[in-house]
Amino acid sequence: MNRPDPKKVKQIACIGAGTIGGGFVAQFLASGYDVTAQDPGTDARDSVERLLEQAWPVLEQIGLRAGASRDRFRFTPDIEEAVAGAEFVQESVPEDLELKVRIYEKLDELVPPEIVIGSSTSGFPMTEIQRRCKYPERTVVAHPVNPPYLIPLIEIVGGEKTDNAVLDWATAFYEASGKRVLRMEKEIYGFMINRLQTALFREAIHMVAAEQATVAQIDDCLTHGLGLRWACMGPFATFHLAAGDRGLGSFMDAYASSDWRAPYVTESPLPDWTPKLRERIVQQAEEIICGRTIPQMIEERNDTVIGLLKLREASRVNASKRLQRI
Repeated sequence: MNRPDPKKVKQIACIGAGTIGGGFVAQFLASGYDVTAQDPGTDARDSVERLLEQAWPVLEQIGLRAGASRDRFRFTPDIEEAVAGAEFVQESVPEDLELKVRIYEKLDELVPPEIVIGSSTSGFPMTEIQRRCKYPERTVVAHPVNPPYLIPLIEIVGGEKTDNAVLDWATAFYEASGKRVLRMEKEIYGFMINRLQTALFREAIHMVAAEQATVAQIDDCLTHGLGLRWACMGPFATFHLAAGDRGLGSFMDAYASSDWRAPYVTESPLPDWTPKLRERIVQQAEEIICGRTIPQMIEERNDTVIGLLKLREASRVNASKRLQRI
């Protein structure tokens, strides 16, 4: 099949222009593409414009690609107009399975079969989304970390009917757009990022529900503790380091001897979501927000992530130089 060269794509259609779709619009524009966004919402255009206004200075700090310009953005509420001439389609409609299935049926009618379609679904397997597709082989999950214009990682995985050549194409395309691609070999609900994130969040809710910890204490555990460590190495590298000369294998042997469990891990279902628990979490969260507006919090987050990305890159360069001297 004569697909566009994934490294030479020029025109992209973003179907759905909410937080994630709008974030993709910003990222693709910053990477030098022509981008048309489509969303039927009455305030969708204004929402995307506000997001771009906020994201563009951040993207300028990270570094714009040659030809990057907000002038290369168009918006339309009409899906047929949006996908006309598109060499890639990024779907980011709300997380409603039946809605996504209908959107893909519509895209089958409008988009030539050689054009790849990526879904930013947070958890639905592509096998379920593509079930009524005429051309399921060209569909792939491409799940980002929010906000897509700032966090490099994107998860890619196909469905039962996805062509492996499409996964190769999508990998090459997203890498060319500046993403760090995590290509999954097996399709699972929630993929990798949300499975890990949900496991941690479930434990956090348990501790707040049992009054073992406050919202502020849990956030501090991450932002001043684990999060700092995880910004440079994940859990497996961390425990390899912790094991010292014995290495990760010895650490895992000891961990397995406890039957993979520890007395401080909750294994029961989530606690009941009662009005009392809701009030406790919301009230405690308000205390850590300290009156900051959403735009203020976004700016603070963006500044911190940019600093971390620059620090990681400097660390990588220094590590490479040290290895060359060995």
